[in-house]
Amino acid sequence: MNSSIEWTHHTFNPWWGCAKVSPACANCYAEAWAKRVGQNVWGKNGARRFFSEKHWSEPISWNEKAVQTGERSRVFCASMSDVFEKRPDLEQYRRKLWELIEKTKMLDWLLLTKRPQNIFKMAPWNDRRWPTNVWIGTTVENQKQATIRLPFLLEVPAAVRFLSCEPLLGNIDLSSLIKKHTHPIDWVIAGGESGHGARPMNPVWVRSLRDFCKSKKIAFHFKQWGHWAPVYGEQEQSGRIIELDGHVMAAVGKLHAGRMLDGATWDGLPHQKAA
Repeated sequence: MNSSIEWTHHTFNPWWGCAKVSPACANCYAEAWAKRVGQNVWGKNGARRFFSEKHWSEPISWNEKAVQTGERSRVFCASMSDVFEKRPDLEQYRRKLWELIEKTKMLDWLLLTKRPQNIFKMAPWNDRRWPTNVWIGTTVENQKQATIRLPFLLEVPAAVRFLSCEPLLGNIDLSSLIKKHTHPIDWVIAGGESGHGARPMNPVWVRSLRDFCKSKKIAFHFKQWGHWAPVYGEQEQSGRIIELDGHVMAAVGKLHAGRMLDGATWDGLPHQKAA
């Protein structure tokens, strides 16, 4: 494993850099990290950072190990960019990525985008069967983005379709959106925002998503509370305190906030499908 993200084994970036498109992007951790290491790769007109063949060979090694052990691995692509960003300079690297995905059949590639409207325009498999090791996801941080993005995702005949509701910035009702489409949602990841300027997540929002997933037998993963954690009863309070719709939230930081929801961890995963 080379990733600290709870729901994946590896992280692979075909390039670094992106442009903000919605409220979830306001405190982008990837932008902050890139600036911290001296990479000015953000914004519509910013350059993108590309990598050597050594970098591109890493998934080949992961795949070989998975073949040897007989255990599939998940690869989150991409944490520092968006695979479906529309820019001419990305086309050759996107083609390189599609070829890599088809070569590494023991790796399940998790392609998460805030631009699902571009999937059919850019993915090469739309006139033939999609590889079973391609999982397609989109970020939906609130009801508005769910309404805009989810219909595009639900048209994609990928092996797994998933949602990243992180940072979760509002209550999301998926019921009316999902029932209109034949392709189901297989997995929902939810979590609060961390880092400088983090916005608190109302416990009601994440419970609503969890309960919906339980009712529809959709795998649910609660990643984190983020910077803000709920305070219950006589629980000792530390950090700055705010009230959010009747819920007391404390700014305790990501590590102290943890990822327990109602006394349990929620580590749901969709069923893996052999390539």
